[in-house]
Amino acid sequence: SSALFFNYNTQLGPPYHVLLDTNFINFSIKTKLDVFKSMMDCLYAKCIPYITDCVMGELEKLGRKYKVALRIIKDPRFKRLPCLHKGTYADDCLVQRVTEHKCYIVATNDKDLKRRIRKIPGVPIMYTTRRKYSIERMPDAYGAPSV
Repeated sequence: SSALFFNYNTQLGPPYHVLLDTNFINFSIKTKLDVFKSMMDCLYAKCIPYITDCVMGELEKLGRKYKVALRIIKDPRFKRLPCLHKGTYADDCLVQRVTEHKCYIVATNDKDLKRRIRKIPGVPIMYTTRRKYSIERMPDAYGAPSV
């Protein structure tokens, strides 16, 4: 990709575009983390969280247990991304979207999804650890905290 300069992605910069996965939202609720405040604490810049239709569909399929998560992501500060493919498997959707557009940070705690995204050069991964958000594969020049 022309956006990659050595191993760093030059399309990344504030405001950051963060693609959220289903389990990331659920972990944030379980650990009582505010998504917007925690992202700003992690990246020291404005973050725009994005929800794809697949993630929304996955949360709706999970049932009444995840009603709080659904109510949280219907906040107008979360941007919706429409999906044009068939099926509602969110992991494939996120990997495909990140492969096409390298301007996103993927927020997930799913080990399989992390492994798949690490194979794509220039895509940082955000995850929850010790009651806060952390990020891997982010250039130091962009203000990412060292873990």
